[in-house]
Amino acid sequence: MSEPKLVTESENQFDQLQRKLVPLWKSIEAFNQDPQTIVVVPSMSIDAIGAGAVMQAYEERFLFLLLLLRQPRARLIYVTSQTILPSIIDYYLALLPGVIPSHARQRLFLLSPLDGSVRPLSEKLLERPRLIERIRSLISDPDRAHLVPFNTTRREKELALRLSIPMYGADPKFFPLGTKSGCRKIFLEEDVAHPLGHENLASQGDVIEAITQMRAKKPAIKQVLVKLNEGVSGEGNTLVDLTGLPRSGDPRERTAIQDRLPAMQFELKGITYDSYMKKLEARKGIVEERITGEEFRSPSVQLRVTPLGSVELLSTHDQLLGGPSGQSYLGCAFQADSGYASLITREAAKVGKRLAKEGVIGRFALDFVVVRANGKWDPYAIEINLRKGGTTHPFLTLQFLTDGTYDPETAIFTAPNGQQKFFVASDHVESPRYRTLTPDDLFDIVVRHNLHFDQTRQTGVVFHMMSALGELGRVGLTAVGNSHEEAKATYTQAVAVLDQEAQGG
Repeated sequence: MSEPKLVTESENQFDQLQRKLVPLWKSIEAFNQDPQTIVVVPSMSIDAIGAGAVMQAYEERFLFLLLLLRQPRARLIYVTSQTILPSIIDYYLALLPGVIPSHARQRLFLLSPLDGSVRPLSEKLLERPRLIERIRSLISDPDRAHLVPFNTTRREKELALRLSIPMYGADPKFFPLGTKSGCRKIFLEEDVAHPLGHENLASQGDVIEAITQMRAKKPAIKQVLVKLNEGVSGEGNTLVDLTGLPRSGDPRERTAIQDRLPAMQFELKGITYDSYMKKLEARKGIVEERITGEEFRSPSVQLRVTPLGSVELLSTHDQLLGGPSGQSYLGCAFQADSGYASLITREAAKVGKRLAKEGVIGRFALDFVVVRANGKWDPYAIEINLRKGGTTHPFLTLQFLTDGTYDPETAIFTAPNGQQKFFVASDHVESPRYRTLTPDDLFDIVVRHNLHFDQTRQTGVVFHMMSALGELGRVGLTAVGNSHEEAKATYTQAVAVLDQEAQGG
């Protein structure tokens, strides 16, 4: 998708807007009574989203931000492609601890272009100057307002300019740092362990040459991953099996690799070898060794660089992966296993320091794979996500609901009462039978089975992406518990109840 181009004058204007975040930050961070306006535009630019219902569901995934209305002088403008059901809004407002829902509702403004196409939401807004003007009119003080996007492309940057407010997120000029090739360059320069591989590949010939060099360096390689520079949740990844090839250096080696490539296993359905190679030529990509082992995990670390330039290590998660070759993000468990949480946090801190030095601000995450051999875990960094991601909404939901804090040294999250908190979350709780359910049915089921999040115990289930039930048979949930075991059991119970109720309906 094409993006608007910004001239130098606009770049300077944007830099001036971003400087406004510095005085704003302390009040944003402190949850105090300073007046402020938060404009949420959860726009996504992802090829894998092929239906308007999926787009809407992902836009609603960040409705946990309504919990920011706990701040009594905060105003929240939340924009989605389609109108959100009032009962879904009521559900989130009812979660607000210590706040009268009607008071919060008066400070919430829901806007929509009523455009169900799969194009990014920010693009839809830029086409509608009257809607942008409506948003501007709801911002009481532009000096105390900021834009919260999902990912940051030039569209979101242009939207910030048109609204005359700063954007809390990485300037898209830093986009190359978050590509697969850019990640590997940073990992190398910051001495962060990462898989053997090659970057900036743009053709089949480049891939063959890279694999040949990798086999010369490490003949025992059995599988490699080819990844597009731009890809989310594994949608740009493909697996190549190297078993049974002639030995490294054999005259037949290159031809054998070339013959093997068309059989590569794609993570995203509907992809053909020719179409993938065209995308590789357009976007470039990498090839790297697939790390495997008997004990294998895929954890991540979430960080942020504040507008003041400080790096904060926010959380660790064990990612729940699926798909044809186990590379598609399905959900996460918090916190990551204590056996390697501190290891990956230490490596992530190196990258965070580098990104802060580059001038990046906002939330981002690092994905790792870890394998255990002889009782020792070895971490490998594989990706930098310069945006919010699948671990952002469940963690912030937990944080907003409990007022708890995360200690990066111990990798422990503790509520004010001293109780540790854990969760299991997924965006992919799905079944064709769920299409018979409406969000109101879901609320009824949750209450009858006592699954609803209980503020007294600060445990239970919080749902998201509820608008996807009717068309896609899909919903997301975060199950909070006082131990890993309780969180997992609550998650399992919630899914079992949904299956039972959908079957009975």
